Amino acid sequence: MEEHKRPFRPLTDLERDALLQWFKAERRILPWREDPSPYRVWVSEIMLQQTRVDTVIPYFEHFMEVLPDIPSLASADGEILLKLWEGLGYYSRVRNLQKAAVVLTESYGGKLPSDVGSLLRLPGIGPYTAGAIASIAFGKPEPAVDGNVLRVLARLSGYEEDIRKPEARKEAENAVRRSMPERDPGTFTQALMEIGALVCVPNGEAKCGCCPFCGNCFAENENKTDVLPFRSDLPERKKEDRTVLILLDGDKVSLRRRPPKGLLAGLYELPNAPGRLDVDRAVAYARKIGFDPVRTEILPEAVHLFSHVEWHMTGWLMTGSPDEPQAGENGLLSVTRAELDGKYAVPSAFAAYLKILRERMGAEKTKKKD
Repeated sequence: MEEHKRPFRPLTDLERDALLQWFKAERRILPWREDPSPYRVWVSEIMLQQTRVDTVIPYFEHFMEVLPDIPSLASADGEILLKLWEGLGYYSRVRNLQKAAVVLTESYGGKLPSDVGSLLRLPGIGPYTAGAIASIAFGKPEPAVDGNVLRVLARLSGYEEDIRKPEARKEAENAVRRSMPERDPGTFTQALMEIGALVCVPNGEAKCGCCPFCGNCFAENENKTDVLPFRSDLPERKKEDRTVLILLDGDKVSLRRRPPKGLLAGLYELPNAPGRLDVDRAVAYARKIGFDPVRTEILPEAVHLFSHVEWHMTGWLMTGSPDEPQAGENGLLSVTRAELDGKYAVPSAFAAYLKILRERMGAEKTKKKD
């Protein structure tokens, strides 16, 4: 006989009140919370996907300074937009932000709609983001279920099924909807997210003694915070070897633009090639793409994780001169340190080598002054 499955359950009135009291006392002061206008809530929620709060805060504040509203986002230069996002990763997020802003400017008077159905029709907005905007910015009783909320509800309820399945999220959304207060549902939405971010944290490290659900939680009572929620394994990432080249010509470095489709589409990169190239093959590749090396230097190895692939990188620093640098689709573009820092967006996949590059360019600049 099949064992009875425990569903996600809604919070009781006492649990909901305890959660809201906890949030009032313990919530973090975040810029998008202090001014929860629809635009600010929307941008913050997109930035927070796959990214830590501490990382997002300075990006969010700078983004709001440069692009303070939907019309300015809709009309922003593409290079400026990517530079504002540089280092956050998952660049399709910011491209979809602008696509949605164009739709909003053309069809909604430059304002976000308040109903979930209209929000879901905008590029880059799924059920979670639509629910967050509707509840936090517009005060509507719409659920917003992210990974933090799923974890809290699974532990509280004793839900032992795979939370990666679509039906788990639907069931959790129903439980949240039944838990929401009529007054100020946005605060409840944020409180559920916050308890998962600060107290009911992953990897079995839940701080149950600080939790407003202490004593009523299945996982705490059954000593299962280390196994709940259950999440099936993702497919193993494909591993790829790549060789990265830092090509220096005096006070300039060569960048190259990636193709308009695929991984890191349209961003600038340090030239790189598949495989682990020894010095002879690396020099031959540099010459092939239009750079004539005079000196070479081996660089440390680095690893970068994408969602479905791992880059295992080795690197070479080469000094020399480019052959007629150009900004063509596959050509090299020579840029200064100021242009690298202020104009061209290079993804964080190259962070280890960008650090070396900036140190080297800074040293060269100092040497010239001396």
